[in-house]
Amino acid sequence: MSDAMWLRVDEFVNRTIVHEDEPLKSAVRDSAAAGLPAIQVAPNQGKLLQLLAQAVGARRILEIGTLGGYSTIWLAGALPADGELVSLEIDTKHARVARANVDRSGQGGRVKIIVGPAIVSMASLAPPFDFVFIDADKENIPAYFDRSVALSRPGGVIVVDNVVRDGRVADESCADPAVLGVRRLHEMICRDPRVSATTIQTVGVKGYDGLLIALVK
Repeated sequence: MSDAMWLRVDEFVNRTIVHEDEPLKSAVRDSAAAGLPAIQVAPNQGKLLQLLAQAVGARRILEIGTLGGYSTIWLAGALPADGELVSLEIDTKHARVARANVDRSGQGGRVKIIVGPAIVSMASLAPPFDFVFIDADKENIPAYFDRSVALSRPGGVIVVDNVVRDGRVADESCADPAVLGVRRLHEMICRDPRVSATTIQTVGVKGYDGLLIALVK
C-alpha cells in the first residue's frame, strides 16, 4: 500500500465522518502562521481522542503537550459543561497561540493551560483524571506516563502519541533518544501491574506511526 493510498483514505474519512469544524481548521492555520511545527494530530486522530474521552465519561482530562491547541479543542469537546481540561506546555509561544485558538473555539472556559516543564507541573496537580493524552518529548515519556497513572482514576484511559516512530521502536540498534524513550515506555508498562495496554500502528497524513492506549486498573 502506498503513501498516496493512505492519504486518500484519510481524506475520505475526514470528509465523511470526522467533521473538522472551522475553529479546528483555524487552529491549524494560525499555528502554521505563528511558525509552530505541523506536528499536531490528524483530524481523524483528534476525533478518536474525543470519542475515547467520551466513552469513559471523562469530566477531567489531562493533556501533556499543548502545541497550538488543536488536540486540546478536540478533547475539550468531549467534556460536559462543568468539565475541566488541564494542558501542560513548556513553550510560552506555543501556549499563547493555543490559548487564542482554544478561546476562539468556545472551549476556553473549560481549559487551563499551564506553562512549564510538564513533569514539574504534574507534581502540583490533584487527582483524579479520567483521561490523559501524552504528546510531548519522547525522551521523558516514561516519567510522564508513570505520573499520569498516579493521577488517573481506576478505569481511566491514557493515550500516548507517536510511539512507533516509523517502525524504529522495534529496532534494538537504534540510538535515537526519542525511540529509546518509547522503547523504555513499553518495557516499563510490561512490568507495571497498574495498567493494561496495547500499541496500534497507524498510517495516514501523519505518516507511519502509532498510538499506545492504556487502561488504568
